[in-house]
Amino acid sequence: MINRYSGIRQSIRAGLKKGWSGLIWLLKILVPISFATALLVHFGIIYKLDFLLNPLMNLICLPASAALVLIAGLFTGIYGTVAALSVMPFSMDHMILMAVFTLISHNIIQESMVQGNSGINPFFAGFFRLVSAFIVTFACAKIMGVTPGTGAGISMAVPAGSGISFPAMIWKWSLTTLGLCLQIFLIIMPLMVMIELAKYFNVIAVVTRFFSPVLSVLGLDRSCGMLWMTAAVFGLAYGSAVIVEETNSTRYDPKDLTRLHLSIGINHAMIEDPALFLPLGIPPFWLWIPRLIAAMIAAWLFSAFSFAWSLYAKRTCHKKICDH
Repeated sequence: MINRYSGIRQSIRAGLKKGWSGLIWLLKILVPISFATALLVHFGIIYKLDFLLNPLMNLICLPASAALVLIAGLFTGIYGTVAALSVMPFSMDHMILMAVFTLISHNIIQESMVQGNSGINPFFAGFFRLVSAFIVTFACAKIMGVTPGTGAGISMAVPAGSGISFPAMIWKWSLTTLGLCLQIFLIIMPLMVMIELAKYFNVIAVVTRFFSPVLSVLGLDRSCGMLWMTAAVFGLAYGSAVIVEETNSTRYDPKDLTRLHLSIGINHAMIEDPALFLPLGIPPFWLWIPRLIAAMIAAWLFSAFSFAWSLYAKRTCHKKICDH
């Protein structure tokens, strides 16, 4: 009994230590990126970057002004997109497409860095999510029969400063960032303790066995069950400390880990992120199903590519041996 209590205390201490180190690591990324984004928004610079996406808007059946909303999502996350959609007059079809795009590609810099620290190249992770966002949005547009519309004009872009002074912007950013950090702290610390306790009581093996049929359908290896659940429930930002810590402390097959990252890069934060769009009247089907299907396809395609590549490598090696 004494050994049991000692093991529990050690697990709690280990969880708190890992949670704290993970939080510090995340803040080193979150705070500077968040502040840089706030400056871009305040001075209106972010709204001058629409030329980067304007040529691509017709390809995914969106009006040119949608580029502003997509850029806001890419740099500021889901909240930026929801805020923009709440004040810009787009049709419901166009809002659905922008929601699909943003749910896949939001907050791409910070979340790509998280993936980069947990088993996949960050530049590839970001590029893959961006390409996936365009492909999935294009497919949804064709299924819905959407054609590009006039929508809101570029003149409706948020003006520099957004009507508040620079000191007021700094104060608002500070409060928002502090609140976000507190939320992350309240998630990471108990979650890391729970994971360490789950390891101690061998609960993780039971949980992964329970979810193994789901993971198999998704094209993922069951060894990645805890990582997938963390990303699915908490997302890549809130769950980043757990994901990074687990991948650094546990040996995963590189192919299984890459397949996982391709999947969760497309489909993560399955509860909170889609729910943020519901007040806009967007049908739930388009907020949950396209991402889920796309994540499954990405994982299965990677598996097929890996299998084909291994066969090619074996045949090439066999041919060389025969030639000798």
